[in-house]
Amino acid sequence: MSESPVRLSIFPLAGAILLPRAQLPLHIFEPRYRALVQESMARDRRIAMIQPRSTEDADGHKPVLFDIGCIGKISEVEALEDGRFNLVLDGLTRFRLVRELDASTTFRQVEAVTAEFGDEADAEPLSIAMRGGLLDESKKFATLLGYAVDWDAVETLDDETLVNMVAQVSPFDTVAKQALLEAPTIEERSELLIQFMQLFRMHQQTGGDDRATLQ
Repeated sequence: MSESPVRLSIFPLAGAILLPRAQLPLHIFEPRYRALVQESMARDRRIAMIQPRSTEDADGHKPVLFDIGCIGKISEVEALEDGRFNLVLDGLTRFRLVRELDASTTFRQVEAVTAEFGDEADAEPLSIAMRGGLLDESKKFATLLGYAVDWDAVETLDDETLVNMVAQVSPFDTVAKQALLEAPTIEERSELLIQFMQLFRMHQQTGGDDRATLQ
């Protein structure tokens, strides 16, 4: 039996990914996304994050979207006096876009399916070698960028939280971020992270672009 698509209100945001069981803080200021938050709070508190492949052009054409995003549920929300919102999304499951709907809202809506990802199941742990390699490369990466990190606290994180935190905060380009989102397992996501951080450091050392890229 095929899966019935679900209707999702989406927030296209380049360079920002939400992952299952991870959190994403957002500051909402554009009128159309204020409306999205209001609609979400009145309905089911869900907002679907997805990256655009391109920016809106001069004629106002909507950016083309990647095929895969992640559904989040608003766990914290602060309504500011001027109509803006600060909120935190908890990642639920990734989704695959089926089609965009001709919505009457100012924000975009799609139909999507989720079953193929199996994100409800607990992630398999990293191998000892992979976790050690990720921590080692993350420390080099943080030093390069001048980040102050409490490594004692980081080392207490479970494998999935560690991998997803590094994936979300690292300053990689849109294509690299999408690859991290789409990685089938956290072991594969961790392997990609190590490769991207090494590439980033190589570019810094050779005076190249300061953002890891797959392009």
